[in-house]
Amino acid sequence: MRHKIILSLCVASLTLSACARSTEEEIQAAINDIHASDAANLNQVMMTMGDPNDAVQHFSAALGTNPESIELQRGLAISLVRASRVPEGITAWNTVIAHPEATNEDRVELAGAYIRASEWDNAAATLNTVPPTYETFKRYRYEAMVADSRQQWDKADSFYQTAIGLTTRPASVYNNWGFSKLTRGDYRGAERLFGDALRHDPTLFTAKNNLVLARGAQRNYVLPVVDMTQIERAQLLYTLALAAIKQNDVSIGKSLLADAIETHPRHFEEAVRALQALENNATN
Repeated sequence: MRHKIILSLCVASLTLSACARSTEEEIQAAINDIHASDAANLNQVMMTMGDPNDAVQHFSAALGTNPESIELQRGLAISLVRASRVPEGITAWNTVIAHPEATNEDRVELAGAYIRASEWDNAAATLNTVPPTYETFKRYRYEAMVADSRQQWDKADSFYQTAIGLTTRPASVYNNWGFSKLTRGDYRGAERLFGDALRHDPTLFTAKNNLVLARGAQRNYVLPVVDMTQIERAQLLYTLALAAIKQNDVSIGKSLLADAIETHPRHFEEAVRALQALENNATN
């Protein structure tokens, strides 16, 4: 009987010991999961919201202890491009591409970095490595920009149209497409596309400025009816004045410069200098 009791106690002791080890392992696994989750969240914040130069330091330090992590490599590449350190970003993206876990999205991001550096041939070559079945907004936007750089207008139009169909926020694409039309001399087409951009995002100032350029190129020197602040109105009048002067409509340009100076709530140095230069030329 005594042996049975001792045996039972031993079994119970072993069971409790095993349970204790199991519980400790589960707790440690849970802690590791939390740490991994925290690290992933921190990486995401650094890539998208943090100061890009701080993000570069963060990912560079992390890669020092885990150099094979493709997530950290991506984070460094994204952060370098965000920090306008594009040549370094290109190098970092090429490191990502060489990783066995690299994706088509990574290749598209590398193409985007090449575009930022105006390395159009490299951008095109990189996009050519992405299979046609990989259809994303960013891919087609970059394809359109590459086609623009080669003056392949039909291709560019097709790619812009496809990109617009793949996003719920197409304002920037309409603006890019409009600027493409502007460079081709299709001012009416450009005006229409800039209007489309502003219908989707009435705050997009670059589209407002480009719209004024398109109208000015047609010798239409009246500001469009769009939402604008007082400062924006002054800046758009200045843009319109320069467009008029470029087309030798100097008197109209001077009048628009004067309006811009009067409209601006503060001292408008650029417009003042431009008007003074015109008046000095007229005097001389």
